[in-house]
Amino acid sequence: MTNHFVNGNPIVPPYPEGMERAVFGMGCFWGPERLFWQTPGVYSTAVGYAGGTTSNPTYTEVCKDVTGHSEVVLIVFDKDRISYKELLKIFWESHNPTQGMRQQSDVGSQYRSAIYADSEAHLELAIDSLNNYQIKLASAKKDEKITLKSRILGSITTEIKLLDKFYYAEDYHQQYLAKNPNGYCSMKGTGVTCA
Repeated sequence: MTNHFVNGNPIVPPYPEGMERAVFGMGCFWGPERLFWQTPGVYSTAVGYAGGTTSNPTYTEVCKDVTGHSEVVLIVFDKDRISYKELLKIFWESHNPTQGMRQQSDVGSQYRSAIYADSEAHLELAIDSLNNYQIKLASAKKDEKITLKSRILGSITTEIKLLDKFYYAEDYHQQYLAKNPNGYCSMKGTGVTCA
């Protein structure tokens, strides 16, 4: 598959001029991909694998935790319509970055929270955003009015590094929740905003 099932735009390069890339791991990749393809300013999305050591990993290999890869979503966005900072805000608020090698009931290193930056500039923004969101989480833990779920939050465990290689997942995973509207999605944020 070379075109997006929902919007028809290409999921593989070349992309139109002015597009940039973001690669985020937020647990099972189906839900985050849907979240981002619905975001104004996002041109295209694809799911895949990044952060590991094995070339051309398969879903089965990644799930067996033998590749070191995490499940990720590739976001191709129009920098004149949405900024990388705005995408980072959506990233932090839409999953729990304090859970280590899991998201909700999904357990394993492939479900870890991760940001694989496509440039040094994006890497710096990602690190700054982590530091800022950690302050927000620490502040929320002290607030007596927040939910129990938020009070038990710990330190952010998100892996942040430059993107080495993005490997596209198998075709049946691409835009999975558009093809299977009642499909599984475990994505859930902490309730703490970046604002």
